[in-house]
Amino acid sequence: MDFHQRSSVNRTTHNDHVTTFIFLGLNSNALFNLLLFTLVLIIYMVTICGNFLIIMLVYYSKTLHSPMYFFLSQLSISDIMLTTDIAPNILNIVLHEWTSISFSGCIGQFYVFATIEAFECYLLTVMSYDRYLAICSPLHYVSIMKQTLCIKLVLASWIFSCSVALISTLEISQLEFCGPNVIDYLFCDLNPLVELSCSDTSRVQMEVILLCFPLLILPFLVIVVSYTFIVLTILKISSFSGRLKSFSTCSSHLIVVFIFYGTLLAAYLIPKEGQSQTISKMMSLLYTVFTPFVNPFIYSLRNKDIKDSLKTLYSI
Repeated sequence: MDFHQRSSVNRTTHNDHVTTFIFLGLNSNALFNLLLFTLVLIIYMVTICGNFLIIMLVYYSKTLHSPMYFFLSQLSISDIMLTTDIAPNILNIVLHEWTSISFSGCIGQFYVFATIEAFECYLLTVMSYDRYLAICSPLHYVSIMKQTLCIKLVLASWIFSCSVALISTLEISQLEFCGPNVIDYLFCDLNPLVELSCSDTSRVQMEVILLCFPLLILPFLVIVVSYTFIVLTILKISSFSGRLKSFSTCSSHLIVVFIFYGTLLAAYLIPKEGQSQTISKMMSLLYTVFTPFVNPFIYSLRNKDIKDSLKTLYSI
């Protein structure tokens, strides 16, 4: 797109309604873009293969037919959905500057992104409750964490996440976009869209703040409380080997929780003053592309059952 075309993109009057958004791109350096494109493409392919492998292992291996691995397979499904929603768009932006997306496509991308992020918040909370029961109430674990309860917890997580995401998505879709339509970001996220709106966004921002409690704060508190009881229970075990064995059953989940919340906090709570837009875009890659990529490695490399299932699969 040449200079005159770029200028025409931004010259929208307040009487016009924006029907298309333009992604600005990441860097004008062709070599940098090519390297980033290759890196993101490799990560995307490995993410799909790694998470799909975990789903198949949990489904076919009888030794993995337990609540913990059922929840892990659901996490892999959500990771595949998240990276598929974001990564192809990023690849297109990196390869072609000034990539366009329709208004409905942008809103749809944001809804899928918000739904999956919310679902993973709830799913990680459910997984922490599962680890709490397994370590703190092992005698009652089997009788409580039945298959029907696991399915109900996952369904409830999807229903709540879809509902929460729908509220913010509907509010954004009702905003007026009549000025510049250039999104200086890698995908349709909340803040870039709110900044482009020419209508009053105070209501949207207030609703987002209110939704943070059921979406982020409450699940995080449940996880903290669960692991507080888990740590206290592990410390009561007399032998070091027993404490180590108990902690190893929840260490992978704890690492995933730290990465998930750590990348979100880094992306949304670090002050943007003095931070270049390129750094902000690279930060967005952490929780949309990097986290789904590392999750299968965390669980497979640190989990004996999954490694044994992999060996069995390779020996067939």
